[in-house]
Amino acid sequence: MFNIVLVTPQIPNNTGAIGRLCVNTNSTLHLIKPLGFDIDEKAVRRAGLDYWHKIDLHVWESIDEFFLYNPLSKRFFFATTKTTKPYFTHTFQEGDYLFFGSETSGIPAHILENSPEQCMTIPMTKEGRSLNLAISTGIILYEAIKQNFDTYQEQM
Repeated sequence: MFNIVLVTPQIPNNTGAIGRLCVNTNSTLHLIKPLGFDIDEKAVRRAGLDYWHKIDLHVWESIDEFFLYNPLSKRFFFATTKTTKPYFTHTFQEGDYLFFGSETSGIPAHILENSPEQCMTIPMTKEGRSLNLAISTGIILYEAIKQNFDTYQEQM
């Protein structure tokens, strides 16, 4: 239904949890290298439990390779703390690409600068810098599902 794109994820447990989320929402998971772990690492498999083999998984050698095969479009949305536009003000459609950056550095600035209208953030207090990657992915993915629930429900 949706495409989850993790740009250079660093923590295997987050990626495993997001993989599990993708299986349970019929979403495709795209991983952009370099990864901060080996995809076969025990922590990834443990977090994904017995779901890992069920993931519709695509691994890309670089962000450039990803964009070569998936040209930038208005259906790409970028989660970042570097905007004030809340994720729930966007209108999502089936097949959209929801991008999440590395736990340590986020989505590269040049990508965000090229698509400022497609940037989104999760509102939070000034007490923290950001939310956990897996939690952020779940929040935004389920908003997209909520907006497309009739179509989503038909696929269940």
